[in-house]
Amino acid sequence: MEVLWSPTPLVLVGLAAAAVLAWVRRARGIALGLGLLALLPALTIVRALPWPLLFAPVLGLLVLVRYRWSRSSSVVSRWGARSRRKSGVASSLDIARFGGSVPMLRRATTVRPSLESRSRWGLMTLPVAEVAVRLCRSGGQWVWSSNEDVVVTVGGPRSGKSGWLAGQVIDAPGAVLATSTRLDLWELCTPYRERKGPVLVFNPAGLGGVASTVTFDPLTGCEDPVAAAERAADLLSAVSSSGGGDREYWELQGRRVLEALLHAAALGHRSMREVMDWTADPEAARKEVTALLRRSSEPGFGVSFEQFVTTNDRTRTSITSTVMPALGWLTSAPARAAAGLGPEGARPLDVADLLAVRGTVFLLGGEESPTAPLMCALTGYIAREARRIAATKPGGRLDPGLRLALDEAALICPVPLESWTADMGGRGVSILVVVQSRAQLLARYGEHGAATILNNAGAVMVFGGTRDRDDLQFWSTLTGERDEPADTLDPHGSTVTRGTRKTAVLSPAQIANLPAGKVLVIRRGMPPVVGWAQMAWRRRDVRWTRLSRRRPQLAGRVVRGVDKVPGARAVLRRWVPGWPGPQFTRAVSPALPGDALVVDGEVVPIHTPPTGEEQ
Repeated sequence: MEVLWSPTPLVLVGLAAAAVLAWVRRARGIALGLGLLALLPALTIVRALPWPLLFAPVLGLLVLVRYRWSRSSSVVSRWGARSRRKSGVASSLDIARFGGSVPMLRRATTVRPSLESRSRWGLMTLPVAEVAVRLCRSGGQWVWSSNEDVVVTVGGPRSGKSGWLAGQVIDAPGAVLATSTRLDLWELCTPYRERKGPVLVFNPAGLGGVASTVTFDPLTGCEDPVAAAERAADLLSAVSSSGGGDREYWELQGRRVLEALLHAAALGHRSMREVMDWTADPEAARKEVTALLRRSSEPGFGVSFEQFVTTNDRTRTSITSTVMPALGWLTSAPARAAAGLGPEGARPLDVADLLAVRGTVFLLGGEESPTAPLMCALTGYIAREARRIAATKPGGRLDPGLRLALDEAALICPVPLESWTADMGGRGVSILVVVQSRAQLLARYGEHGAATILNNAGAVMVFGGTRDRDDLQFWSTLTGERDEPADTLDPHGSTVTRGTRKTAVLSPAQIANLPAGKVLVIRRGMPPVVGWAQMAWRRRDVRWTRLSRRRPQLAGRVVRGVDKVPGARAVLRRWVPGWPGPQFTRAVSPALPGDALVVDGEVVPIHTPPTGEEQ
């Protein structure tokens, strides 16, 4: 106790105050020296006092530090200092903490409840693609986003969006619904998706002459009034716009009429052809439709149809003009066949079976074809059925989940993303949206709808190629600001003063001119990242498959070693530059003459004789 009345505490307080003052004035070296000197009187006091007397001041000091560390001014100051130190972008530590494989695997049991029985080591060795979406590579690290998060990808034509999306289709652990305006996505992903489950094609546009292997009747489930209302909304959303005003009013009236007609056709076991005929001539169909709607448990449908028939000709014509574009696909033979109105052959889609066998459905639509309502209706049916099935599963989510890979979503499959993006992630439905620009989202969903979609997105990927000024300024604003050196020079070019100025982390011009393959990732909870997006054709498994198809042309490369193959005494391995893993080989055995290709342990004979150096 005597030490408290000595000059030692005063020396300690003086040195500590001087160290703090030096640190505030940015004299870091002096502050550290004074801090080290302050340790001497502090150790003297600690040794002289019993530990009960030290407990109270130490506890008070910890409370004070905790208070100052957690208050708003300290948090903002740390964020600002961190942003200045890292130039406003995510560091390697930020990626490892928030977007790396470890934080994704920590949430594995939440994303997939069936993994709860695994040990901690089993979870840490789980492939990350089972629970997350691979976004890009920055340095030597992959940036991931959880399967619960919505990923919106934006970029101009031929900027790499579809190549990145193909990789996510291949990696999906469960069932997949993928939309595309071309056949390349289907052709590239089919060999790999067939390893997980059946691959189905829904091609109402008849792209490339590929026949649909699955059908979908829009009347499926419309015996239920709620399903009929949802189906009518899906069909009309593909041909609607965000103009508001009178257009919005007529779309509401058209939806009331269409849902009544769909409900009546389902109750009477009619087809979509009858629905189109009833819409074109409601007077002639009045008696039949009214009789069918009397079977319904919802009297409102009958009232809606009766109002439609008895209204004046001008109003009825406006409603008919609103509904008929949603039925325009009935004039296309491939679309009718895809809807089950053509020759027998393809089987109807069973969503429960699709989820159970981890199947894949490719929806192929043309940009100019009128098949968008049919594709939108099928996508809505699959997503809502998946949501209903998820409610019966442990944790209220699908395991493994359903992945919606919506390429050109705003163009050929404008489903209600403004509501789905807020709800589907927690049900085990992962949504990947690919659009050409933010302006395209605004045109399709309106200002509020587009803002809702982007707000609900866990990650936004921006490829280069965008030339819209407002879009570029929007993305630049989201990247934040950083401090940039700004020196003042005299007329002779000598530095007069040194300072800093605020500038965008990425300017609009830098975002517009991102090189091919480069992508800006704006992910929730982490500063922006600029990295490389992996194209599907650069994946190792895809390259190996292409190598096997080109084996006659690749014979004759230099041999680099000797390996053993079943049925052969020895095999001379050929190294193909740029292709790690399986190599060309030459077997020295009567059972396996000539060259061979070893792929995943299987030996594929190659009849082209080898040339070149052998070891």
